[in-house]
Amino acid sequence: MSKKWLAGLLALSTLIFSGCGSAGDADKQEQTGSKPAEVTIYLTRHGKTMFNELNRVQGWSDTPLTKDGEKVAVDLGKGLKKHDVKFNSVYSSDLKRAHDTASAVLKGSGQSEPIHELEGLREACSGQFEGESLDTIGAEQAKSAGFPSYEAYEAAKRPKADDQWSWLDDAHYFADKSGYAESSQTVRKRMLRTVKKIGADQSKNGGGNVLVVSHGMAINVMLAGMTDKYKSAPLENASVTKIKYKDGKLEVLSIGDTSYLKEGEKL
Repeated sequence: MSKKWLAGLLALSTLIFSGCGSAGDADKQEQTGSKPAEVTIYLTRHGKTMFNELNRVQGWSDTPLTKDGEKVAVDLGKGLKKHDVKFNSVYSSDLKRAHDTASAVLKGSGQSEPIHELEGLREACSGQFEGESLDTIGAEQAKSAGFPSYEAYEAAKRPKADDQWSWLDDAHYFADKSGYAESSQTVRKRMLRTVKKIGADQSKNGGGNVLVVSHGMAINVMLAGMTDKYKSAPLENASVTKIKYKDGKLEVLSIGDTSYLKEGEKL
């Protein structure tokens, strides 16, 4: 057998086996390239904090969970465990009160997933009004915005069709002189972008349940316009808003559910 003939045979063999390998890889990709899976997001407000108890504007300012605030988060976890809700991933805002709430929920549910902190889940920033008493904030905002009263400020600046929580956010934004306060539009966009990304990432990783801990005003502002279920009602600490992510879209299933928490309190 000549060396030239042998070399040709080896080249042909390599080509044949390489082709078979490529076909096999393609078949494997076709088998594993399944449609992105459905995700259920348990969007939760953090537990009660010191500023909540003192009735003060919190925003990006961070105060610790109270003992009761930690307890209700643990109770929420217990209630979720009773319903066999297990999380495939866990996210919180990068504010400590949100991270600590996520940690307490996991403790109550007997799970130990890592907590991924995301700035996009933060509460709305209130600028110069952070830490102010909620009893006097309206008068301070009106004065800063150049109006004689909060009623005059609201009548002049609040869109008639706007929801309550977007206005409360914008009341800080329009009157703030520090440049730090966020408009409701900014908060809504970053929250939607972040929650959608969480859904998309988990969908690619097999779907399932995701715990996401954020903040009352930020969640309310995001929900405005998303669904007819939204009625601008305040969200209780550790309440759950359930959202389905599928094929790049978010669907609100329920808002401000406290049933898991109440069941957990009894355990």
